Amino acid sequence: LVLCYYGTWSTYRPSLGKFDVENIEPNLCTHLVYSFVGINTQGTVISLDPYLDLPDNWGRDNFAKFNALKIGRPNLKTLLAVGGWNEGSAKYSRMVASSILRRNFITSAIKMMRDYGFDGLNLDWEYPNIRDTVNGPADIQNFVQLLKELRTEFDKHGFELSAAVAAVEAVAVQAYDIPGISKYLDHIGLMTYDLYGPWDPVTGHNSPLHKGEGDGNIPREQLYTVDVALEYWIKSGCPPDKIILGLPLYGHTFTLTNAGASGVRAPSNGAGIAGPYTSTNGIIGYNEFCTKLQRESWNVRYDNLAKVPYAVQNKNWVSYDDASSLTAKVEYGLSKNIGGIMVWSIETDDFRNVCGNGRYPLLNAAPNPSESVCKSEGPTADPTDCTSFYICTVDPSGKFIPHKFKCPSNLHWDSKNLYCNYPELVECNIQ
Repeated sequence: LVLCYYGTWSTYRPSLGKFDVENIEPNLCTHLVYSFVGINTQGTVISLDPYLDLPDNWGRDNFAKFNALKIGRPNLKTLLAVGGWNEGSAKYSRMVASSILRRNFITSAIKMMRDYGFDGLNLDWEYPNIRDTVNGPADIQNFVQLLKELRTEFDKHGFELSAAVAAVEAVAVQAYDIPGISKYLDHIGLMTYDLYGPWDPVTGHNSPLHKGEGDGNIPREQLYTVDVALEYWIKSGCPPDKIILGLPLYGHTFTLTNAGASGVRAPSNGAGIAGPYTSTNGIIGYNEFCTKLQRESWNVRYDNLAKVPYAVQNKNWVSYDDASSLTAKVEYGLSKNIGGIMVWSIETDDFRNVCGNGRYPLLNAAPNPSESVCKSEGPTADPTDCTSFYICTVDPSGKFIPHKFKCPSNLHWDSKNLYCNYPELVECNIQ
């Protein structure tokens, strides 16, 4: 499963940073996520940019264009993401606390998905019981209650239900009942990025896989790393096959306090350079930074422990991800039997091939977790789920394409006879 977030505000970026539905490469993703819609004070799901999303009043009808990407691609799913950082926590804290507002949320979400052709909802409440929450710790069980009610209604329509969650224990332990949310969600996207950033007093990696250079004697459990976050979610009761590992297609920029101290955990004065398209100090898209690396003089270093690169130029310090660091994270995730990956977000990959490594070099580099299930053409078992199977086809380049199918209710895939059969007649040892 490869879930790709599309930040719709990128249509307003200048020149080569401008990104629209026609720039999406749908064959690289199994799920495309339209980000974001929000809610009003009544809990109703609403467009945050009606001119862009909707056809009314000569609008740009982006919902429809986005869902038209599924034409001729029967296995592509489109999800609607609700929330995001800018939406805050307060409205969601109020909504989940009221049965009436939850009902408004659920019915309006279903209506929006049915009206425009989405296949599911991706909840991105940042975060229960944190930031500007209204109801504090009550958010935790109220969120589970919302998911329970969503699941009941979504199952009537065949909609998918997923969420993006805070990855590190320090935040997640305050925000989630992990077994509770895992029961109702199809996929749980760990936001394993923004682990360190220019808000810290020292430099650090955006998305370190392991404990890194400069971390010294700090116990690994106290560090914000992909491996520790993934271990925490699994040990807290989230089934690994529901976990979608978050991969950043952007980096963080810092300003060093002193150019002479330029390693990891060097003193930082805060946010650094801004990219020409994202125009935000402290953050830079890969499409913006790969150009800088080619045109300017940077000292690129690789943290061999954390398995991520960083680059230094005088007092400028940038943590980012490249093809090799993303591959390392995916391979680590697959060793833990995760269900897939998600990327934030496709419009900051080098989608125009400005840097000469092809379109979408990062998204192409990240191994598709489901490619490995296909060894030959035809049907094959799903290694993570007794109740589903894959039909493997071959594309013109000779690459296997897995198409996932679910057996009808209560049946299991029978690998001997190659059809769905009664569980008691099938040998399946997956827990």
